Amino acid sequence: MGFFSRLVRRDGATVPSMDGVLRPNSSLDQAAVLASVSEPDNLVAVDDDLIFSSVNALYRLTRAAGRMPEQIHMFDAAVTALASSSDGALAVGLSATGIRIVGGPHDGLLLDRIGPSPARGPAALCFGDPDTLFVAIGSADNEPQEWQRDLMERRSSGSVWKVDLKSRAATCMGDGLAFPSGLLVHDGALVVSESWSHRLLRFDINKAKARPQIVVDDLPGYPGRLTPGGDGGAWLAVFAPRSQLIEFVLRERGYCGRMLEELPKELWIAPSLRSGLSFREPMQGGAVRVHGIFKPWAPTRSYGLAVRLGPDLQPVQSFHSRADGNRHGVVSLCEWQGVTAFASRGDNLIGALSLDDYAEGAQ
Repeated sequence: MGFFSRLVRRDGATVPSMDGVLRPNSSLDQAAVLASVSEPDNLVAVDDDLIFSSVNALYRLTRAAGRMPEQIHMFDAAVTALASSSDGALAVGLSATGIRIVGGPHDGLLLDRIGPSPARGPAALCFGDPDTLFVAIGSADNEPQEWQRDLMERRSSGSVWKVDLKSRAATCMGDGLAFPSGLLVHDGALVVSESWSHRLLRFDINKAKARPQIVVDDLPGYPGRLTPGGDGGAWLAVFAPRSQLIEFVLRERGYCGRMLEELPKELWIAPSLRSGLSFREPMQGGAVRVHGIFKPWAPTRSYGLAVRLGPDLQPVQSFHSRADGNRHGVVSLCEWQGVTAFASRGDNLIGALSLDDYAEGAQ
């Protein structure tokens, strides 16, 4: 490769702007708060309850006024993923352990291997039916909690599996993926969010390692979990923003390697679920703050973004918490009791977008 070609490639650290349907607003910051919880994650609806994870426990939240979340399960490892079946069973992904089934006909089953390899904590789970579970292993090299390292190491070792819970047989639907972290069965296909490639993929639900189709490409953030919407569409959690600075660092392999080796994680030039808490963090200069005020349009390592997808899985509406907001790190969404609940892991709360928020067309 010649000098000019290298120069053009080096200058190619571009990120699509948030515009049109994804135009920034402050809808998440204005949403009601359902509960203040440490590191909420993995929202699912079971009957009239909202079930969510927090570190290594599961909690139940009801709509009764004044009710606090009730702990219903405790595990020996951190919960990395959660899915609910139509029969009320839960599939719980556990860090460095595998997948445990709670309730239903397969109650107590532990999947400690997926295919030929020991199961790492899955990044996402989704039931096809009470006997079929789809599993996204985000990375063969890093646990889901080490997602920042996986990104900065530029890994593409993730895989998606279809597991028969009766026989425990697992079929690989796709591998070599750049951190698959969201799964959704939609219109007879399996939709997968591929985080480090900033896109959504559609896999044939009945074929092993079939070539996927690109559904949405070049998103301005890192797409995470997918959940169904009541209108036949879906909800997409975008857990962190892309930026030109991070894209540039990803291309500088020598610098990036030393950064991972020599600096504590909170000081990496990497996306985050919550930034701006320490003056030692990167990106704290005049481009971010003016006279001590954090600019809402500033470049930022953390952000809050929930995207509503139409029946064709194209973005139709978005809800934001901008650089100066307080609802960053949206990792999960779930329609429940007439609202769409969202987990802001970066700011330790579960909020609710109401039907009025949809009607206002927050874009």
